[in-house]
Amino acid sequence: MPATRPPLLTAALLALALPGAACAQSAAGDYPTKPVRIVAPFPPGGSVDTVARLVAAPLGASFGQTFVIDNRSGASGNIGMEIAAKAPGDGYTLVVNTIPMVTNKFLYGNSSYELERDFAPISLLTTTTSALVVHPSLPVKTVRELITLANARSTPIRYGSAGAGTNPHISGELFNYLAKTNIEVIQFKGGGPSMIALLSGETNMGYPPLPSAIAHSRAGRLRALGVTSLKRVPQLPDVPTIAETLPGYEFSTWQGMLAPRNTPGAIIATLSARIKKTLSAADQIKRFNGAGLDIAASTPDEFAVHLKKETSKWSKVIKERGMKVE
Repeated sequence: MPATRPPLLTAALLALALPGAACAQSAAGDYPTKPVRIVAPFPPGGSVDTVARLVAAPLGASFGQTFVIDNRSGASGNIGMEIAAKAPGDGYTLVVNTIPMVTNKFLYGNSSYELERDFAPISLLTTTTSALVVHPSLPVKTVRELITLANARSTPIRYGSAGAGTNPHISGELFNYLAKTNIEVIQFKGGGPSMIALLSGETNMGYPPLPSAIAHSRAGRLRALGVTSLKRVPQLPDVPTIAETLPGYEFSTWQGMLAPRNTPGAIIATLSARIKKTLSAADQIKRFNGAGLDIAASTPDEFAVHLKKETSKWSKVIKERGMKVE
């Protein structure tokens, strides 16, 4: 016959086992019980910082806790990502980032963090479209004319970037890759200086976010040749997509939220569900659209698939173009 435990012993074992399980369940159920830090690996005013702040406000209100933005810029987002990777996996340090989180390992080589090893995806947050714009002094009105001129000129056409590995840089190199052009990149320390250079004619073209492109093109300061999305946008109905000339061209800037890898799955699920619910509200959709952003809240698994696709796509472009950050 199998041995049976005395009732008192069984009760004692249950008493020892239950507190641990109860604590784990309570930690997820009560989360968060204190302010949450969101690391933004770029300076204030950029797209990552903007999205982090737009998300933090309604998310904090939903949870009844403060979500604090911690700007830790440098090395195209590497510094902030390293800080987040080393943080405790308790749900109280999160990070919002964009395309450089998947491209930096190919651009920089060695890195103290690995995206898949060190981070758990929470949710894709937003997407936005950019536009290919040129200074009015450049004698082109279409993407086809730009490609023809780029291949015919003895002096290179130059486009401005917000820094090595940033979204405008990747946009421009994808164009070069598909068009077989060698339009020269000029790196600046941020999107602001890059736009100033374009408006002054120091550079010939650029890939600013849609709201900036619309404002300057309507004022006649720049000429929009194409949008980077696969479909035309209602804000610029007469401007074709770049893909209409270059099949396969698509560049949608996106932002997503992650946590250190060992963050409990229950907390990841709670954050993802709350983000989706919060950002689906009509007032939030209007708020984000006003900033030129489309809400793309996802599940952790959906965001993981997205990251893998983006990694595969951009690794090929970076290798083909020989892009490296010294």
